[in-house]
Amino acid sequence: MIPGYISIHNSASNSLTHFLGKNAYSKIGILVDEHTNELCYPKIAQSLPEHTQLTIKSGESEKTLATCGQIWDWLTDMGFDRNSLLVNLGGGVIGDMGGFCASCFKRGIDFVHIPTTLLAQVDASIGGKLGVDFRSYKNHIGIFRFPESVIVDPDFLPTLPEKELRSGFAEVIKHAIISDSSHFEELESISKLKSVNWLPIIRRSLEIKSEIVEKDPKESGIRKILNFGHTIGHAIETAFLEKGEVILHGEAVAVGMICESFLSTKITSLSSSQHERVTRMIQKYFDHRDLHSLGTERLNTILLQDKKNKDNKMMFTLLEDIGKAVYDIEVREVDVMEALEYYKNLRALAI
Repeated sequence: MIPGYISIHNSASNSLTHFLGKNAYSKIGILVDEHTNELCYPKIAQSLPEHTQLTIKSGESEKTLATCGQIWDWLTDMGFDRNSLLVNLGGGVIGDMGGFCASCFKRGIDFVHIPTTLLAQVDASIGGKLGVDFRSYKNHIGIFRFPESVIVDPDFLPTLPEKELRSGFAEVIKHAIISDSSHFEELESISKLKSVNWLPIIRRSLEIKSEIVEKDPKESGIRKILNFGHTIGHAIETAFLEKGEVILHGEAVAVGMICESFLSTKITSLSSSQHERVTRMIQKYFDHRDLHSLGTERLNTILLQDKKNKDNKMMFTLLEDIGKAVYDIEVREVDVMEALEYYKNLRALAI
């Protein structure tokens, strides 16, 4: 079941009007990047009373404490008080950073997410995780706090380049892999992402994630299964970011899911045939990424900074089967390196 603070409609404007009609705020701010300012802001502008707006640069490289400083300067200069509202209109970077800034400003003001990317609609805007990157480490500084509302509108998705749509689809695939084998089978039948009816797919992903988060809001147990693909994926994303090369979050997670599925055949009980299904599914949508330029020693250092680790041991979420994930599984460095080598050589394999 999807929590009441999340609404899914083909009209963000109407949902925002309804929310604002039930709540009185002294000031309203809209946080956007250059893309959502041009393509998405006009879709909700008519629903807004008097407000102020800040446009920041897009991209993971901007998700820093320095950018937070710009946002806090703006809120301060515009005279925002504790009865103000921040509306985060954008993808995961805008939502993570905007929610973090709102939660810290004057010890917390209300905020609303209006996610405009598939990745944010099915994953990043849901669950109360907020934060920024620090020294290139993903989400190294952050907190848990839920928004007052999340307004999900699939009508924003046609504004996305296809690579951004694929990036979000990686999280859709992940939700099915860890929790719903029949949904994974449904996803296997999709031929082209541009022709998909996204509403039921988004709804199912939200149901899966919301059910897990409700059981474990602070990620002390079962919520850790949502990290499948993200341990290696985040390390790869961080390493590319340090080199100044662009890799989208979903692209990195796709690599991570193949590697961690491979690890599952060695450490847990995932069969080779199920691993091959996972690999085929991901290869269908994601081009192979050359990892040879990422230093093995640096990747290992990044992995040792992962938030899930215990006592300097790398802890992973792995699979026992498609639809069944297990967490807090210790993985040795030698096994991680083998999984990365497997992926590097994957194009030569007949999968």
